[in-house]
Amino acid sequence: MKGDIGVIGLAVMGQNLILNMNDRGFKVVAFNRTTSKVDDFLNGAAKGTNIIGAYSLQDLVDKLEKPRKIMMMVRAGSVVDEFIGQLVPLLDEGDIIIDGGNANYPDSTRRTKELAAQGIRFIGAGVSGGEEGARNGPSIMPGGDESAWPEIKPIFQAIAAKTPQGEPCCDWVGRDGAGHFVKMVHNGIEYGDMQLICEAYQFMKDGLGLSYDEMHRIFKEWNQTELDSYLIEITADILGYQDEGGEPLVEKILDTAGQKGTGKWTGINALDLGIPLTLISESVFARCVSAFKEQRVEAGKLFGKTITPVGGDKTEWVNALRQALLASKIISYAQGFMLIREASEVNDWALNYGNTALLWREGCIIRSAFLGNIRDAYAANPDLVFLGADPYFKGVLENCLPAWRKVVAKAIECGIAMPCMASAITFLDGYTTERLPANLLQAQRDYFGAHTYERTDKPRGEFFHTNWTGKGGDTASTTYDI
Repeated sequence: MKGDIGVIGLAVMGQNLILNMNDRGFKVVAFNRTTSKVDDFLNGAAKGTNIIGAYSLQDLVDKLEKPRKIMMMVRAGSVVDEFIGQLVPLLDEGDIIIDGGNANYPDSTRRTKELAAQGIRFIGAGVSGGEEGARNGPSIMPGGDESAWPEIKPIFQAIAAKTPQGEPCCDWVGRDGAGHFVKMVHNGIEYGDMQLICEAYQFMKDGLGLSYDEMHRIFKEWNQTELDSYLIEITADILGYQDEGGEPLVEKILDTAGQKGTGKWTGINALDLGIPLTLISESVFARCVSAFKEQRVEAGKLFGKTITPVGGDKTEWVNALRQALLASKIISYAQGFMLIREASEVNDWALNYGNTALLWREGCIIRSAFLGNIRDAYAANPDLVFLGADPYFKGVLENCLPAWRKVVAKAIECGIAMPCMASAITFLDGYTTERLPANLLQAQRDYFGAHTYERTDKPRGEFFHTNWTGKGGDTASTTYDI
């Protein structure tokens, strides 16, 4: 009997996805470029299962039912193209190649088109949930050649996480690179959520002087509120974890954060599409600042940096901080969905925004209770432009606003860096301001570059130029627009 699907790549994610598929009754053929890892897997974690080993790409192809379905769980970039180049001559028309790594979505768009021209169907599937999700049920975001979806749907939806209502956190996203675009935004939101939690942690630790036991208890309590989420849950666990000496382990971890690029890609795409993804961009820059450890130590000495303790009732501050975190988190998702909407319209993907929220409801790193509310918001109004305009989220933001302002103002006053919470409230203030000072900015642009401006007393789309000094010309700049 031949295999239902082949998987290339036996790192942690690949192995766990294979075991997950096996548990759901699918026959999987496993291959790794270093073939000794195939034997290690078959004699280790896969021992006693129905998993089949393959020792070359030809062997992999020969052991699969047609149309062949081959999923790559390898490092993004050139490695994916190398495997595709080696696989294509071995495949037949209609066979399917799936990239389950963190590819940059333009690569998935390119691969979909290039492979279609050769008769091969390509799927770019974002997979989220880490090691645990891959083993027990990840969130999966497939896009690419839609004709391949019915072939892989039974497998993907079987292995995916399920909502409490039993709905799989996997459905078709859209053509070309849509799946990997949505996964990229997911990762960007993940960056934002993590930084927001870190800002709350520093406010508690350095501002309020709370102990790790107190912070552990607070995050555990927060996880029973609207903040119920995977990242809040694991934060409570981390803050309560002690090393062999009985001291908080996290206190001994060097404060320099790594990154693999998906947050950066999200910010770059937001700039390209003109979407103010301020919170997520700040979370990427916060990691960049953290990397300057030695410089920060010297700068701290140079400026004599201290953090002023936050006075007042600590319980009240903790409650205010919870509201500030919740409101900021809403803005992060709102900006993320603004980016998804713009990309969908520009690329003609026709994405279902409520369905996207469902994909993230369980199984992934950003899974949280209020994703159900996001799905409801888009179900009630599929044309919703700004998530904060939905009655539920508008009510939460308005309710949290006084505490949010109080926390951000106090953090700035005390010297606690809060780039994401501050950028979130600044975005909301700008987005809800009917008249911004950009009229002056346009006048400046016209003054020095003859870039023209529109007028409030004239129809939109009609542009004017003023010779502000009497020394300039009357010719407007029409050669470029950034």
